[in-house]
Order: sequence, then structure tokens, then C-alpha cells
Amino acid sequence: MHLCRPLFRPQLPPKPLYWITQACWDALDAEQTNAHRVGTCESGWIERFGDDFLISAVSDVAGERLVQEFDGFCRRHAVRVRRLFLRRLVKQPGESDVPILLSGQTDLPRTVPITERGLRAMVDFEAGYSVGWFCDQRNNRAWMESEIRPQSLLNCFAYTGAFSLAAARAGAITTSVDIAKKSLLRARTNFEVNGLDTTAHRFLVDDVFAVLPRLARRKERYDVIILDPPTFSRGAGGRVFRVEKNLGDLLVLAMPLLNSGGWILLSTNARSLDVDALRVIAQTENSGADLKPLNPPEEYPYGSASSTLWFQPNTL
Repeated sequence: MHLCRPLFRPQLPPKPLYWITQACWDALDAEQTNAHRVGTCESGWIERFGDDFLISAVSDVAGERLVQEFDGFCRRHAVRVRRLFLRRLVKQPGESDVPILLSGQTDLPRTVPITERGLRAMVDFEAGYSVGWFCDQRNNRAWMESEIRPQSLLNCFAYTGAFSLAAARAGAITTSVDIAKKSLLRARTNFEVNGLDTTAHRFLVDDVFAVLPRLARRKERYDVIILDPPTFSRGAGGRVFRVEKNLGDLLVLAMPLLNSGGWILLSTNARSLDVDALRVIAQTENSGADLKPLNPPEEYPYGSASSTLWFQPNTL
């Protein structure tokens, strides 16, 4: 009689991390940017926020590996680490994703300043979901500020107002919309630390899907509209938004608010929507549109940043 033996499947070693190059790090320092990705792998990533660093990992095992790999990186490149935080990437609502302090002084403030191309912002290591700055959008903010130079901007799902800050520095009057009052309070603070007069800009605590029709009825128009919605949300009256299904609907609501020659940024971190999928959504609404995808910052390996596409309708 032959006994059946279970198949032996050797466990493959984890893929190596993709690290930022020294040349890229030095270039970012030179442009006054100290908030950026440092290392990336399939199970997490490492970010720099000034002299503090944050590891985001899908599991405890992944977190331990990233800590060890980062220690080696810092030794090789003589990186000064004031504090190191670790955050578990949650899978279920209600799970805590607030970073924990692994090393460094415990009595330092958890809210600290960072810079991006000279813009200042405050990040909060006691906040869940994100500390308050999405580094993968750096190239989009820079292109908007230097190439479009809008006079008016509507920032939907504005969070802490990063796009609004960049547009305001370029001279735009901005309207930032977010359903979370706390996020817009942080956006106001970011304006203040840059010496920008908050009374010249609007911060609307409201549901974007309620705001867009209201602004359209008032015949408001903008040079740039930022659409970077969550992958899933529930709004007023129990409305359910799923980005894979409803991003086109959101674009339809936004287009009447765009000035002739204006641009809309479509952005999502939903892995099911890549840039080609965003092209399809944009061209469905305007087949002759000018579409401009920008590469993510160079420290991001392929597929590790949000999918983004600038969209300029040919007619309104």
C-alpha cells in the first residue's frame, strides 16, 4: 500500500524592497521636499516625514521584516532617524491603524511640520488612515502649480488640502470640500503655516455629491477640479459610492463646473482601476478630450502609487 504524501511547496523568499536612490533623495532635499517614499515591497512601504519615518505593513511579520530592512538601509546611507513609527494596514472597519512609536523620544509632539517643494504642512502621527499627506501625488501638484497655474480650484474630497495649498501658492482662489470637519480644520492649519489668508478661500464641510449640483446651480466655474474619491463611502440618505462603479457619475457632476480649457484630475488608489481604466471613463464622457497621465514620483515602483489622469474636455 502506498501512502499519499502531501506535496511539498517550498516557500519563496520575499521579493527585495525597491529603495529610493541616493541621487533622488539628494534631489528632493535640494527642492525642499522631506516627505516622500523611501522603500516599497509587496507587503508594505516606508515613508519619510522630516526626520521621522513611518512603516506601513500588512501584517506583524511584514512589519518586522520592514523594520530590519530599514535599519540596514539607514546604516548603509547614514540616515538620521529621530523617530520610527509602525502602522498596520487594516482590512476591516473599526480596526485601529494609528501608528505606534517603535523608537525615539516619547515626549516629542506627534504633529510635526514637513515640506514639499517649499510648501509646509503638518502631519499627525496620532491620526488613523493617513498622517495627512499623500506623497505619491507630488508630481501632480507640481505640474498643476507650474503648468496650469489655475486662478480657481475646486478640491473635492480635499482631506488636509494639499492640492489647495499648491494652487493657492500659484495664485488661485480655492474651494476645498470634505465631509470630515477635522480634515478641513487641518487644511486651514496648513494654509496658516504657509502664511496664506484662509478668509480668501472656502472650506466646505459637506458631501461632495450634494455640493457639486449646488455649485452648478450657482453657475460657479473653476480652472481645475480635483476628483480623488475614496474607494467606498456612504453619503447623505444612505447613498453608497463605489469608485469602480460610480467614478463616471462623479465626473458627470463635475464637468459643468469646469471653465473652458480647464483640467480635471481623476485619481484613485483602487487597484482595479489603472490609468487605462481612467482613460475609458474620461473618454466615455468626452471622446475628444485631451488626456495627460503623469508618472508618479521616481521613488515609487510600478503599480505602487495611485492611478491618476489629467482630463481636459474639448467642449463643454
